[in-house]
Amino acid sequence: MTKSELRRLYKQKRNALSSEIIETNSLAIANQLVKLPIWNRSFYHIFLSITEHKEVNTDYILNILSGKDKNIVISKTDFKNLKMSHYLLLDTTIIKKNEWNIPEPVDGIEISSDKMDVVFVPLLAFDLKGHRVGYGKGFYDQFLSECKPETLKIGLSFFEAENEITDVFTSDIALDYCVTPNKIYSFTS
Repeated sequence: MTKSELRRLYKQKRNALSSEIIETNSLAIANQLVKLPIWNRSFYHIFLSITEHKEVNTDYILNILSGKDKNIVISKTDFKNLKMSHYLLLDTTIIKKNEWNIPEPVDGIEISSDKMDVVFVPLLAFDLKGHRVGYGKGFYDQFLSECKPETLKIGLSFFEAENEITDVFTSDIALDYCVTPNKIYSFTS
């Protein structure tokens, strides 16, 4: 299927999820993540969930990162330039939703993309080769292209992999892992 077909299908699938299923599956994803050999790094970038889009609730992962005393980095989006800036999440960080309901830091200590060791990537769908379908604006492809080559890219999905996304671009950056409530997909060889 194409990205646009998958985008439409998985938005419908996510909209059909109840809040109870979202919470149960988000906790299951966090529990799966603990099994990955990723916890000896320093800077972890994570998205703050857009509840209106029924995204994976990343609060459980934030709790794990806090418990392990990791540097947690969150983003602020610039829709004019289709770029993100990244800020260290501190106890004093003020979070506000922007006009697209994306929770973002008001300000803070900026961290450059090349400092990220692990990036948890939001997505709508992904395939067996680690390609993903997001919302289509290219924010994460731009951001991931600025990260160092060894940065681990980990998708979070309520759903299992599609066989293939048929219209992958050379500029698309594949995931290293994708974690679902029931499975960890590894795309590293």
